[in-house]
Amino acid sequence: MSADALQRAFKTFLDPTRVRILALLAQEELAVQEIMEVLRMGQSRVSRHLAILREAGLLSDRREGTYVFYRFETPVDAVWRDAWSLVARQLAGDPRASRDRAALERVLAARAARTRRFFDSVGPEWDALRTVMNDDALRARAMARLLSPRLRVADIGTGTGILALELAREGLAVVAVDHSQRMLEAAREKIERSGVRGIELRLGEASALPLAEAEVDAALAHMVLHYLPSPAEAIREMARVVRPGGAVVIADFVSHDLEWMREELGVAWLGFAREEVEAWFREAELGGLRLEEHARAPSARELPATFLASGRVPE
Repeated sequence: MSADALQRAFKTFLDPTRVRILALLAQEELAVQEIMEVLRMGQSRVSRHLAILREAGLLSDRREGTYVFYRFETPVDAVWRDAWSLVARQLAGDPRASRDRAALERVLAARAARTRRFFDSVGPEWDALRTVMNDDALRARAMARLLSPRLRVADIGTGTGILALELAREGLAVVAVDHSQRMLEAAREKIERSGVRGIELRLGEASALPLAEAEVDAALAHMVLHYLPSPAEAIREMARVVRPGGAVVIADFVSHDLEWMREELGVAWLGFAREEVEAWFREAELGGLRLEEHARAPSARELPATFLASGRVPE
């Protein structure tokens, strides 16, 4: 054990603000502005501590448009890892850490509320807006992962029910989940007009799905992750509700810098890096990961590349 490394680790963790920041980022990837909101601190102070933690190898960051997001990185060095483990255990009963967790929940709830307001305002008009995504081919590939008649499938973020209807027409039983009541009403009207049976609509969040453990054979989130406050949490939830041996399928955008999508489509994230998606599937203990990247269609409006990822719940 290096005495210098031990001294540096404890010096880093002796600062309560740095410990609070690490505790937050161990729970959720956050932008600087969100950390400031939780801690009620100015940008210069927060940024100074972030720089120290990043230099220590405890954080990684990524730029997304005009935002910079930070996440906790488990220390590789055993000295740092053991020191953090000791500090983290002490936080379990700390009142200030509890207040920070409550403030973090409010920040994440605000993320979700912004998305919900967007979809509640759009409602049935979403079918026209979503055509700019030019995602029919990707939707077909995602469906191909699931098309086995008599399967029971969860369609997460169903919106107006387009994918749920396609799945039901292929003989699958569908539980269609969305967090917007107005979108579910539009989906219900569309389903009733179609005369298609086998679709159950449920109101709920992707981070707390209204499904029991192992209730479905597969779960699909098509062009949904980039709207969610916590994509990693959603994937863990999808894994929870799928039976052992069942599949989790994700279709979404690769990382990009197209800011117009925030304004016109209300997205929360500008796509995702392959490494992020792979890490989320590992954290959800999903095996047999298959991840394919697809270039944007030449005929599409300015759009990023897409990916299709699938994994299975261990038996």
